[in-house]
Amino acid sequence: MRFKPGGVLPPHVTPFTPGGELDEEGLRRDVDFWIESGVHGLVPCGSNGEAVYMSREERGRVIEAVLDQANGRVPVLAGTGSAGTRQAVELTRDAADLGVDGVVVVTPYYFRPSQEEVYRYYRDVAEAADVPVVLYNVPKFTGLNLEPKTVERLAEVGNVVGIKDSSGDMRQIQELIRSVGDRISVLAGTGNMIYPTLASGGHGAVVAVANVVPSLAVKIFEAFTAGDHETARETQMRIVALNDFLTRGHGIPAVKAALDMMGKAGGYPRRPLTPLQGDAREELKGLLESLGLI
Repeated sequence: MRFKPGGVLPPHVTPFTPGGELDEEGLRRDVDFWIESGVHGLVPCGSNGEAVYMSREERGRVIEAVLDQANGRVPVLAGTGSAGTRQAVELTRDAADLGVDGVVVVTPYYFRPSQEEVYRYYRDVAEAADVPVVLYNVPKFTGLNLEPKTVERLAEVGNVVGIKDSSGDMRQIQELIRSVGDRISVLAGTGNMIYPTLASGGHGAVVAVANVVPSLAVKIFEAFTAGDHETARETQMRIVALNDFLTRGHGIPAVKAALDMMGKAGGYPRRPLTPLQGDAREELKGLLESLGLI
């Protein structure tokens, strides 16, 4: 039986120094924090990991460090998507050679390919390496929506095992669950939809907010799995304001600032992104205090 991801997997940040270099020691400390908080896997080199700002060699170094620190405690699914098929194939083969448990592949971006071209991109990447592939749909970054009909076709490709849908469209997520949920994992890609996705028959979440509140994101999943819907709903509502601040409001700099305030290794974002400043920092501090995190 092929591997199918489930539960809560943080698509985690990459801590950088003020000069933009990898803070490997900080990354390793964060890996321990997330795993000790109960997450069901890790996703390095995704959107929150600023992979688009890293070289091929840097991506490999990050993946290698995460694999080494995780040491088999949880699955590691590395982000390996790119704007072009050739680049995505190279990155996927690199990750497979390092020994990842799977890869998370974003839709091709910049030129907005057709759905047929997107299908061929994913098929070519999946056929290029013997590794489980999770599709990644994030229209707000790519300008392209991975349509459910295309996902249906891709679910027939042998090593496609899941989809992270960050469209924010619950109707689309429910359609994915209806059409392919019995064959591949359907994972929420936005932190305010962990419980609604599970309640609709989804399999888990790959969400930015789990960088900062991994234990609460895990609590939603575990309470739901145990049949305690009241606790799952209440915990989901507890993290809505923080999730909106981090993802809809301020993005990666806010996720990193939150981790720093908590004594973890958020680090600096890479330019052109800049650290969170001024009133936004005070608002974030208040949100973290309300959750008992600082």
